[in-house]
Formats: sequence, C-alpha cells, structure tokens
Amino acid sequence: MASHPSLAGRDNVDVILPPVDSERLDVLVRFVEAHAQVGFLQGPDGERVDLPAEVYQVLRHVVESMQQGKAAVVAPQCLLLTTQEAADFLGISRPTLVKLLEDGSIPFEKPNRHRRVRLEDGVAFQSKRKADRLESLNRLSEEADELGLGDEEAEDYAAALCSARRQVAKPGSGA
Repeated sequence: MASHPSLAGRDNVDVILPPVDSERLDVLVRFVEAHAQVGFLQGPDGERVDLPAEVYQVLRHVVESMQQGKAAVVAPQCLLLTTQEAADFLGISRPTLVKLLEDGSIPFEKPNRHRRVRLEDGVAFQSKRKADRLESLNRLSEEADELGLGDEEAEDYAAALCSARRQVAKPGSGA
C-alpha cells in the first residue's frame, strides 16, 4: 500500500485516514499481530466467508499503517502515475526513474508529452528488484561459504572478504 498525497482526489482512488478511536484500533493491531494465519470475515447475521491470504495481508498492512498515523490508499492497478509519483512509490529519485524508463526496465506510456507509469508496472518492477537482490545475496552467501569466509572471526571477516574479491576479480580465476 502506498500513501501519497497527490493521489488523493483521483478517480477510483480512495484515501482512508486512521480512525479517531485509537483504542479500538489498538485492539485490532494486537489481534492481527497475534494471528498470522488467514481467518474469515463474519457478518452481523453470522454468515462467514474465508478471507483470501492477499486480503488478510492487506488488512494487516492497513492496520499497522493506521497505528502509525498513516493514511491508506486504495487504487486500481491500472492507475497511471506521474514520473514523480512513480519515483516516490519506488523510493528512488525522479532522474533515476527516468533512466529506468528510457532503458526499458519499466514500461511507460506517453498519452501526451509526459510519461506515465502504470501502478501495476511499478509493483512488478519492485517485486523483480526484490527478487534480484535476494538472488544476489544468496549467491554471495554461497560464494562466501565456498571461500571459507563463514569460518572467519568478525574482525577478520572484512580482510577475508577483500582477499576473496581480489581472488574472484583476477583474470583466469574462474569468475
């Protein structure tokens, strides 16, 4: 969930502020923190429906955000963002976003003279970036284990890491 002031007032975008009754919100926060498993929703007539995991995840995120005094924004995935809104959503600078748009990393539309980024494309880029970082971290951890860096003491680790980088960077070292 993103919370961006310039999204307020857009068609199909709802901004929900935290409730005034913080005591009831605190009870809900404690409840979702204590229950990580997906549950169900029960109507006043007793009818019950299972919550999809994605809906429960959104509920948890909204509750946590509201406890911090943040508003929640509900927007359709097809929402077109300005480059500044997309950069803010991704947590990067606008010039960095423009470079990513120009090199094809993130698709964009140009309905007039300004670029627009679909929210769903921003979310997809964010997910791919997270997966790439995790893959890199796993690969580095495996390489560190292969080089015996896991056996090093904390104070010797930096020196061992520098040595390993030099060894990997040498031509013909198999890297």
